[in-house]
Amino acid sequence: MPALLKTILKIVGSLILVIALLIVAAFAYITLRKDKFLKMVNTELNKSVDGTVIIGNMHPMFFKRFPNISLGLENVLIRDKRFNEHHHTLLDAKNFDLSVNTANLLTGTIAINHLAISNASIDLYTDSTGYSNTSLFKKGPKKTDNKSSKNESPAQIGQFSLTNVGFKVDDQRARKLFDFVINNIDGKMRYPDSGWYAAFHMDITAKSMAFSTQNGSFIKNKALEGNFTAGFNAENGKINVQTDRLAIGDDPFQISAVFETGKPAATFLFHIYCNELLWQHASALLAQNIAVKLNQFNMAKPIAVKAIISGSFSGGDPYLYITAKVKNNTVTIPGSTIDDCSFDGVFTNNYKKGKGLSDSNSVIRLIGMTGSYQHLPFKIDTGNIINLNKPIATGNFSANFPVANLNYLLGAKIAKFSKGSANINLRYKADIVDYRINKPTVAGSISFKNTDIYYLPSNLKLNNTSLTLNFEGDNLILSNIRLQTGRSIVFMNGRVNNFLNLYYNSPEKILLTWNISSPQMYLGEFLGVLGGNGASNQKTKNSGNAIDQLSNVLQKGSAKMHLEVAKLHYNKFLATNVKADLLTSPNGVAIQNVGLKTAGGSLSLNGGIKKSGARNGLNLNTTVHNVNVQEFFESFNNFGMKDFTSDNLRGTLSAKTQITGIMDNNASLIGKSINGNLNISLTNAALVNFKPLVSVGKFAFPFRDLKNIRIPKLDAKFAIKGEKIEISPMQISSSVLNMDVAGTYGLNKGTNIALDIPLRNPKGDSTITDKQELQKKRFKGIVIHLLAKTDEETGKVKISLNKHHKDTDK
Repeated sequence: MPALLKTILKIVGSLILVIALLIVAAFAYITLRKDKFLKMVNTELNKSVDGTVIIGNMHPMFFKRFPNISLGLENVLIRDKRFNEHHHTLLDAKNFDLSVNTANLLTGTIAINHLAISNASIDLYTDSTGYSNTSLFKKGPKKTDNKSSKNESPAQIGQFSLTNVGFKVDDQRARKLFDFVINNIDGKMRYPDSGWYAAFHMDITAKSMAFSTQNGSFIKNKALEGNFTAGFNAENGKINVQTDRLAIGDDPFQISAVFETGKPAATFLFHIYCNELLWQHASALLAQNIAVKLNQFNMAKPIAVKAIISGSFSGGDPYLYITAKVKNNTVTIPGSTIDDCSFDGVFTNNYKKGKGLSDSNSVIRLIGMTGSYQHLPFKIDTGNIINLNKPIATGNFSANFPVANLNYLLGAKIAKFSKGSANINLRYKADIVDYRINKPTVAGSISFKNTDIYYLPSNLKLNNTSLTLNFEGDNLILSNIRLQTGRSIVFMNGRVNNFLNLYYNSPEKILLTWNISSPQMYLGEFLGVLGGNGASNQKTKNSGNAIDQLSNVLQKGSAKMHLEVAKLHYNKFLATNVKADLLTSPNGVAIQNVGLKTAGGSLSLNGGIKKSGARNGLNLNTTVHNVNVQEFFESFNNFGMKDFTSDNLRGTLSAKTQITGIMDNNASLIGKSINGNLNISLTNAALVNFKPLVSVGKFAFPFRDLKNIRIPKLDAKFAIKGEKIEISPMQISSSVLNMDVAGTYGLNKGTNIALDIPLRNPKGDSTITDKQELQKKRFKGIVIHLLAKTDEETGKVKISLNKHHKDTDK
């Protein structure tokens, strides 16, 4: 070996030996002078502490971080001066290990290369007055002795670790509680000129992260694990913390945070992002006041979430701004489910600037929302839920779908739809009660085109129906309505004033005003609306269900209609140029100002139909003017008479009636139910083939034509009483014979009519103009007194001599 190399090795070996001897000497010195160095450590720590530091024991650890010397501190307690008042120990560490630079230590200073704390608790406490046990770290007045200042420079930490450490920040004044269990934190620090920089791994459990203890904790009882970088800028007092992946429970987050310590009140700012987060997992991370509301909803698939949380450590709720992206998700809301749902969501508790950070100033925004509810695809371009204390929902709602899809929503409660399309464009505003939309007010339109509707309560079928509903203010305008049922076609326009208010609060006060026209209407196809369960004038509470409420309104509302019909059919009845005013209500229909042409004449009437289940009361006052009596009787099925029908009548009829009766749900009169008065006037009439008279004529007037009895004029009064018609005494003067008639005609039985018939032939009486002379001749000669009466055995009407007439024996 070259001599030079040997010399160099000897020198290096000697240096190493000297260094080792020095270290051993230092270790021995520290061991022998432990009390002195324990005092040095206390002195160093107390440079920044205005309180009590208790170190139970200290022992050097020679080989643990060679060549540096490690000091093991046990049972370390740090307390402020007011500990006996609040009983919160700032630091209670079973193990507190320091690794110090050997050279610096021998010169009387401590440079901490490594700090390890384990089995400890850190409790930062602030009482309701604002006093904090961290006040023991407040710096005293600056010293002017440059030498002393240099020797007392604060210690710097190179590496650090915390294991099984409880960390709590309990601020009673600000009502904040941060409580963590630090399973492990292990990191390194550097000290550039601007402050410090740290990189560390963190594994902790968050027991509480309450920015307001009144509202509950964020990420309560969640495990947090990840790698962090952090830096402190001494010039601006900001601490920046960042991690690309922090596992909170089972979900990975990206987080960046800024803590500003240079302000009078320290502040924080968090940016949090998660690409895939289940709704229930997201809700579990938030404070209880928010989570309890969000838990009423759910989403089947994960969503992308971004959150900004900022605030002050001095008190008050933090600022929240949370965004979410939802794509083709299934959203569950109270009482229903939305399929294929997509939207951008925003939540903030600072809806209006300057109104504070609170639930009452919070808003949930749904931007570009699309979905399908009960098979009804819809879109909400922007929807808001404002004020989570008393939530109000607003937005613009639009939908376009085959109208048959409404059957999934309506079920079997109101109507069934087929064919056609529906288009909805509404601006809405509604309260939210128990997380459900309640009493929405709307503006906009709903339209149906070429739709077939089966209105279930009335068994009414409408074909090729179109209509438009416009909501303007509180009013509802109905326009462009075309209804077709069977052979009827109806065009309608209408309105309801104060609709939205009455719809929810007093549906029985709703009055729908209609203008209705029709080229051809078959009345029987529409009178089915008189069916159903009858009326109820009692108010019912709003059930909260929109379909139930609509059904309630349709049942209780009223409608005022002005009707113009070119041709109106009712069974065999045909009328033209019909005009009428009708008022429908849960109690039935009021009929006013009806005018029409029929059977060559005209008819006017007033009255009503009272709804009562399957039996509906009818009340009519009618005036008939110059109608063809045969056509008129045929139109009304001879008013229930069987022996006296339209086949027996000819002539022109004018009449006034006041009748009551009962109609069934097919709009047919129940004959036995009719009651009232009938006054008629016949001109140019004829009685054709009336069997009771024909049978009498066979033996009484064999040479007279009783099959065609011409009656120039006849006035008569009848009282209709169910199955019986009472005939007031009347005189019939005809071409064949004269007669006086009075009595009762029974529709089925009970006929008892007295007939006084002079035998003389009145053929020439038409030439007599003197009424008194005509009256004298009327009963000149023989008069037969007959009685038309129902035979009790056969039920047929038989005619016999009226034995009870005073002139019968003559």
